[in-house]
Amino acid sequence: MSPDAESTWPHPELIQSWLGDAEVDFELRPGEEVAVHDDPEAQAAARRFRDVLSCFASGITVVTTISDGAPVGMTCQSFSSVSLDPPLVLFIPARSSRAWPLIQRSGRFCINVLASNQEHVSGQMATKGADKFAGIDWSPAEVTGSPVIAGTLAHLDCTIHAVYEGGDHYVVIGKVEHLAAADDEGTSTEPLLYYKGRYRTTDS
Repeated sequence: MSPDAESTWPHPELIQSWLGDAEVDFELRPGEEVAVHDDPEAQAAARRFRDVLSCFASGITVVTTISDGAPVGMTCQSFSSVSLDPPLVLFIPARSSRAWPLIQRSGRFCINVLASNQEHVSGQMATKGADKFAGIDWSPAEVTGSPVIAGTLAHLDCTIHAVYEGGDHYVVIGKVEHLAAADDEGTSTEPLLYYKGRYRTTDS
C-alpha cells in the first residue's frame, strides 16, 4: 500500500458509521435506478445522464477482499486502467456501498474480470444476502490473499494507493502487485458486457 494512501482516506469514524452493525453488503445492479431527490427536473436530468452513459459498453468486474477472515465482494462496472509506470488501476464505489468500507479498511483488493458465462456471479455479488460467496469457487490471490474467483478472464491483485472524493462516489486508485489472465494458462473465453441497461456478450 502506498505510504501516503491513508492520508487520502475519510476519517475512521466516518468509515465505521458506514459499516454500522451489518455484516453483509448491498450493491445495486449496474443501471438500476437510484433516487436522486424529489425534484422532478433533477430526476429527469439524472435519468438522462444515465441513459447517455449507458451507450458506453463496459465489462463487469467483481472487487473482492478479506475482512475479519471472511471474503467480501461487490459487483463493479466502473473500472479502468490508470497508469503503466507505476501500474495503477481504479474502481469507483458508491458512497452508499457496504463493501467499500471493508475493502478500504483492509487496504487491499482484487479485481476479477468476469467471463460471459458468469452473469450469475455478477448478480449474486450485487444482491443483498448472508453469503455472497455461497457456491462460488475462489482461491486467495498471490500477494494480498483477496479472493480470486474461478473462471474469470483475468484478475489484478492490488493494494490501495489513494482514495479521492467524486460526488456521490469515491475514486479508488489501486497499485497492481500481481496480475494474471486466463490466456496465461492456455485458455480463453468471451467477456461479460453491460450495455444500455442489460448484460450482453460479444454474440448478442
